[in-house]
Amino acid sequence: MKIGFIGLGNMGAPMARNLVAAGHDVTGYDPHAPMPDGVIGAISAAGAAREAEVVITMLPNGEILRAVAAEVIPAMRKGAVLCDCSTVDVESARAVAGQAAAAGILALDAPVSGGVGGAAAGTLTFMVGGSAEAFEKVRPLFDIMGQKAVHCGPAGSGQAAKICNNMILGVTMIATCEAFALADKLGLDRQKMFDVVSTSSGQSWSMNAYCPAPGVGPKSPADNGYRPGFAAELMLKDLRLSQQAAESVDADTPMGQLATLLYQTFVESEGGRGMDFSAMLPRFEKRHRG
Repeated sequence: MKIGFIGLGNMGAPMARNLVAAGHDVTGYDPHAPMPDGVIGAISAAGAAREAEVVITMLPNGEILRAVAAEVIPAMRKGAVLCDCSTVDVESARAVAGQAAAAGILALDAPVSGGVGGAAAGTLTFMVGGSAEAFEKVRPLFDIMGQKAVHCGPAGSGQAAKICNNMILGVTMIATCEAFALADKLGLDRQKMFDVVSTSSGQSWSMNAYCPAPGVGPKSPADNGYRPGFAAELMLKDLRLSQQAAESVDADTPMGQLATLLYQTFVESEGGRGMDFSAMLPRFEKRHRG
């Protein structure tokens, strides 16, 4: 398949490499990042999109997505698929889908879960919004880049699923870090805490698979000085998107709102930028009540 790939940073580059390794013809464009091995470089986003059957984008935010879509959609072949794997606001995803439909282009919003490690290993999960026709066209590529792709509904549904998932993740990571800090002060051994909670009603992905306590549970960024697998500032971005979405539909999300404020403080005022989002644990260790 002829694929255009726009946005070849930490996530996009390994995804594109996996497509090349599977035998696909990938033409890429990124104004800053180098071309991964096997990817043919284009001089513009439109150039990468012009002959493609599927154009994949992995971009920082909705504003950039809208700008790239405005450039590539007029260059794409009718019936081709624009598949955006960025995490952006639902409104931008739906706006781009509408613009694509008006030009005879199919569109998917397909944000991912699994981080850089999942991108490299080809084990991402894709949450996909758009038509069933577009989903089926791109499904073979999802199978190469990831281990699971869920068709969540019409345009914007993929972003909605990602935003809701990561709001849960942010809230549960904070609760997990709070609990470890409390356990420390109560004199409870961290390994015993893990052994109980990971098999009891308090279990979660944050505890069982990504434990924020070094030396406890499966290996995680906590065992590597909290170097990011998923950076705190990216969690803050996703939590802000959740609150923007909640405001747009008048949804009451007090825990999501508080998690957003805590990560904002951590990233902007407490040195959390550039650290993993699980570094909330040492943050709570240093703090006192009130």
